[in-house]
Amino acid sequence: MFESYESRRFALPQGMVIRGRIGGSGPPLLLLHGHPQTHVMWHRVAQELAHDFSVVALDLRGYGDSSRPPADAVHASYSKRAMAQDAIAVMAQLGHTQFDICAHDRGARVAHRLALDHPQRVLRMMLLDIAPTLAMYEGTTEAFARAYWHWFFLIQPPPLPERLIESNPTAYLRTAMGRRHAGLGAFDPQAMGEYERCIAQRGSATAICEDYRASASIDLDHDRADRAAGVRVVAPLRVLWGAHGTVAHCFDVLELWQAAATQVAGRPLDCGHYIAEEQPLALLGEMRQFFKQGVNE
Repeated sequence: MFESYESRRFALPQGMVIRGRIGGSGPPLLLLHGHPQTHVMWHRVAQELAHDFSVVALDLRGYGDSSRPPADAVHASYSKRAMAQDAIAVMAQLGHTQFDICAHDRGARVAHRLALDHPQRVLRMMLLDIAPTLAMYEGTTEAFARAYWHWFFLIQPPPLPERLIESNPTAYLRTAMGRRHAGLGAFDPQAMGEYERCIAQRGSATAICEDYRASASIDLDHDRADRAAGVRVVAPLRVLWGAHGTVAHCFDVLELWQAAATQVAGRPLDCGHYIAEEQPLALLGEMRQFFKQGVNE
């Protein structure tokens, strides 16, 4: 995996380290992963993308081999604003002041915040299998709560969810990923080994919980403030979602993004939640077309 890529360690202020891989040549493209994975989730598209783009695939803070800062009372250390600033800092170190983004799941929430806080940085953005966080919480139904049980488990006060995850982190990861549409058969064993290695690292359970606690608190405050001020994503936005996933079953994905962005289009793909691993060829086609031509109507 990532045969032509270079593994990198990016040192940020306050002792933070963001790990990732860079490869390829062409316009800069930032890739951000979701929970409970790492940048390795892009392994089925990375080599092809390197033919067209200067790819930067990062581990979010709290995940993979990136730093796991301590928790704080208001969960600011794991706010999507803080995570977006990490990405901005890494891209600046590489000399990329403007760039495209493709992001999945939690990484897509970071990308959404990045596009709101730093609109001048984002040329085009593709988000995979999410609707806006605030809209999903406000639209929560019984069906959504049952399917996305982890959203409500992980935000419980410490240390209960941390202790349960730490008792068997591999079981937690396999349960969280395996209950989706495609089951565990969608994942390459080498990639799964990386996900398991990283979630077993000290501090991972706390980091994961803090990521979700932030999304249910400080991130919603930021989102509500933007909504009240009329702030929307202005970069061309393409959204893709799994036709067989929970997000598609519980929300009108395109309508919710049209309320949150000024230029948006998108469609479902024949898969579940893990688009980059379930439908890599379809995703590659979408990425090449969108990032070279802009939003497809």
